[in-house]
Amino acid sequence: MKYILLTIFLLSSSYLFFKGLQNDPTYIPSNLIYKEAPHFNLETMDNNKLFSSKDLESNEIKILNFFASWCPPCKIEHPQLTKLSEKYKVYGIAKKDEKKKLIKWLDDLGNPFQNIGLDNDGMTSINWGVYGLPETFFINKEGMIIYKHIGPIMKKDLEYIHKLINDF
Repeated sequence: MKYILLTIFLLSSSYLFFKGLQNDPTYIPSNLIYKEAPHFNLETMDNNKLFSSKDLESNEIKILNFFASWCPPCKIEHPQLTKLSEKYKVYGIAKKDEKKKLIKWLDDLGNPFQNIGLDNDGMTSINWGVYGLPETFFINKEGMIIYKHIGPIMKKDLEYIHKLINDF
């Protein structure tokens, strides 16, 4: 009886292990896909204005990038965001960043963003399900999130992103 249970356990474990190897390790699901973008109101670089979810309600594809000046991968993806901003509206939310450092960072690298919200307490990032930087959300014309890109957008990702956007 012991050997039967041990055999069943080993076969089950082996099956689950090999089944897990077939999954794409880069795919991380998001509960927000095909749902309306979460609401937020954030201070901007210009203290007199707010950046809110209402700014994302235009009838076009929008890209929302969570980033920070202290984030090395964010610097790596910056040229790709600049390229995307030539065709699409790109917005940014700076997570727990200092305004002076952010201004210098954007002066050095260029500013691809239509508007930047300052998520000083990190709550907006939490509401969007962001757990690492950078993370980028693609929002369709109806205000629904269609794709979440985790990690820096690299040159090799641009073709997939353009195809994804064109399909919507």
